[in-house]
Amino acid sequence: MAARRPIGGAAAPPVAIDARAAVRAQIGGVERLAREMAVRLPRLAPDRYRVISPHPRLAHRAGHVWEQLALPGRTAAQTLIYCPANLAPVVSGRVVVVIHDLAALRHPQAYSRSYVAYQRLMLPAVARRARLVITVSEFSRRELLEHLGLEESRVEVIPEGVDERLGAVGEAEVASVARRHRLARPYVLALGTVSARKNLGVLELAARRLAAEGVELVLAGSDRHYLRAGRLGLRRLGYIAEADLRGLYAGARALVMPSRYEGFGLPCLEAMACGTPVVAARCGALPETVGDAGLLIDPDDAEGFADALTAVSGDEKMRARLRAAGRRRASAFPWSRTAALTDAALARLLALDPPGQRSV
Repeated sequence: MAARRPIGGAAAPPVAIDARAAVRAQIGGVERLAREMAVRLPRLAPDRYRVISPHPRLAHRAGHVWEQLALPGRTAAQTLIYCPANLAPVVSGRVVVVIHDLAALRHPQAYSRSYVAYQRLMLPAVARRARLVITVSEFSRRELLEHLGLEESRVEVIPEGVDERLGAVGEAEVASVARRHRLARPYVLALGTVSARKNLGVLELAARRLAAEGVELVLAGSDRHYLRAGRLGLRRLGYIAEADLRGLYAGARALVMPSRYEGFGLPCLEAMACGTPVVAARCGALPETVGDAGLLIDPDDAEGFADALTAVSGDEKMRARLRAAGRRRASAFPWSRTAALTDAALARLLALDPPGQRSV
């Protein structure tokens, strides 16, 4: 397959990477995948990829116009546009889009009305026009097939991953992070953007039980303008800088994720890579991500979460067993695998390169 050539120049890399989410200052699961792929795909095949980044001020709401109108023009020399953060230029037939989940469509009460309206308009249009839709779990694949009516052959599952450096956390780093965030007592960690679908209110009983044992249940994560928070009732640490994240994971007695809906649940995998036991909801993609390496609880079972967290926090043998199981589980999901599978999927499309798909 011959790549298109700019006039008077060498062959252009055939795949553009939309790095709008990768330049955001605060990182969640979507941004993490975008950053990792923007770095790892060009390393795998330098002649195949061109990274297109807007100014950071266009990373969020102001960037929708850039993505829809400017990006197609800036990628005119590319055969494909790889968009790793749910949205993509709807006018383009050259898109490969990663749709992580349908949270805004399935749980609209957790989001602002304007955000839900935009997602309802854009997600189906982008998915139906895309050359290929990638998603991060079998759970999300089923959601896309059922609720967007996509053909099975047009949706491919490529799981997210973990950084191999997460496993190498020393005691000094853990202690430094704890001091910086005023974590003077043992703690259980809940981590994620603050949203009603995260179901954090179910942890209030667990927080009281843990406090009686001298253990604090803390919440790390940012607010976002389009999210509705719901009940919290936990001490908040705010957004945790990337440099502190692995130390925060490694110092926790456990990570708890009681979400009612997750397309993957990356904090569970990252915590396991750090040797931290995981207690998660038996809901969404979390059973698929956690497997048998953590404890799974019904999302409405406040007593079950309280029992599981107090047991894990107080039982060193249980923690040791879950630490070992979690590390084994996380080792099966390196980011290098995510990048290799993504590169292979894009290479297959480039090999086909059917006429009529390069129009916009």
